[in-house]
Amino acid sequence: MARTALVPIADGTEEIEAACIIDTLRRAGIEVTVASVDALQVTASRGVKIVADRLIADCVARTYDCIALPGGMPGAEHLRDSAPLIAKLKEQKDAGRLYAAICASPAVVLHHHGLLKGLKATCFPAMQNQLDPKRVCRERVVVDGHCVTSQGPATAIDFALKLVELLAGTDKAKQVAQAMLVAT
Repeated sequence: MARTALVPIADGTEEIEAACIIDTLRRAGIEVTVASVDALQVTASRGVKIVADRLIADCVARTYDCIALPGGMPGAEHLRDSAPLIAKLKEQKDAGRLYAAICASPAVVLHHHGLLKGLKATCFPAMQNQLDPKRVCRERVVVDGHCVTSQGPATAIDFALKLVELLAGTDKAKQVAQAMLVAT
């Protein structure tokens, strides 16, 4: 059975991060559902239009192997304010399933809702002061338990490949990285 991932988006989502996550996971054969917390079509942070597969409300009854949040502002704020998404993220954490966030989303969404409590994490460098100073890391991608965080657009492929590794194994991550011409 194929592994599954939910990628929530919103008006103001960072398009590079969203595209890297969605594309890389799909290259690995992971079934990705793109769900908007706004309307089906969103306008990303640089004006790119993205059309979601469905609305987040239509995803609440389904279980996903991974929920991966792109960043961007004000996209991360829209994700933070989505009650159905936050309920899914809390359920994901409580069940010990993978959840992940990049750029602004670790601070704005995960930290805000207590989903980083006791975990090492990273985020967009200008927002790292919002994280627990004893737990903040400066690495491009940080894995602590079932939580994965990353810094921003330039780390998005590394972040997505780490998700592939955790969902489909090291060999699959290396295969996808090589096909994408990513040095490993």
